[in-house]
Amino acid sequence: KHRENNKDFLVLTLRHRRNRKRAHRNILKRISRPGLRIYSNSQRIPRISGGIGVVILSTSRGIMTDREARLERIGGEI
Repeated sequence: KHRENNKDFLVLTLRHRRNRKRAHRNILKRISRPGLRIYSNSQRIPRISGGIGVVILSTSRGIMTDREARLERIGGEI
C-alpha cells in the first residue's frame, strides 16, 4: 500500500528469475468490475493456483489479501 496526495495506491512488484528476464507468473485478472461487482464472504474467497496465488479484496477494513481476510474472518469485494 502506498499513499500519495491523500490517495491510496496498491503497488505490485513482480519477481523475476535471475537467468531469465521474465516474471515467474504474471497472470493478473480483474474479477470484479464496474458492471459486475463480485462479493465473497470469508469462507468462499477463491484460492488461486492451489493457494500459491494471491487474491486482493476490498473490505470494510481496507484492502487486504485473501490470507489476511480469512484470518480476520471478513469478506469483501474481489
